[in-house]
Amino acid sequence: MPDQPPVVISLMLGVPDAAGAVAWYERAVGAEQMWNFGSVVGLHVQGAPFFVAEPSNDDWKPPSKAGSTTTRVEVFIEDPDAFVRRAVEAGADGSSDPVKDHETGWGKHRQGGFVDPYGHIWLVGDTSPLRQHKSDS
Repeated sequence: MPDQPPVVISLMLGVPDAAGAVAWYERAVGAEQMWNFGSVVGLHVQGAPFFVAEPSNDDWKPPSKAGSTTTRVEVFIEDPDAFVRRAVEAGADGSSDPVKDHETGWGKHRQGGFVDPYGHIWLVGDTSPLRQHKSDS
């Protein structure tokens, strides 16, 4: 059997203004564009893909129009403090979940988060859960 590429699961974040959201994600989390179709844009943060789109019908709404959010973006990165600080400096609300140490079954895990200007919740932690999982395999 030929080598199969790994499965990639990514997020499509609904936003009212794709161009504005792209500019914010570039500034706030260091996102880079992979492609841009105007109302739908492919981005990545250090190789991890995600997408923003202006919903074209009422079946799907950004949190700002739906009145709530049902998805939390999870990011595992070496320096969660710097990642969250950069987002907050760009206008994210970091007041509800400041970055702090948490005790876990494998030891200390540093984690916190923010809500972006479009209502999406981001939880940012260090890479310790990924290292733990990798050592278990």
